Amino acid sequence: MKLIGAGLATIGVTGSAIGIGLIFGALILGIARNPSLRNQLFGFAMLGFALTEAIALFALMIAFIILFG
Repeated sequence: MKLIGAGLATIGVTGSAIGIGLIFGALILGIARNPSLRNQLFGFAMLGFALTEAIALFALMIAFIILFG
């Protein structure tokens, strides 16, 4: 049961991967539409990437707690 619970806890990593793809896809579209805002858009994309990646790390932490806790 621990293995099933840990596997279910890692579903959040899939959502995070989709979110990261959407963030960088929007970054590319934004830069293509207005290249003069490149630095500002890149900063916002890095902030979004960091917050989205944090969700993935929390999901992995929960999976490890289930497995080894």
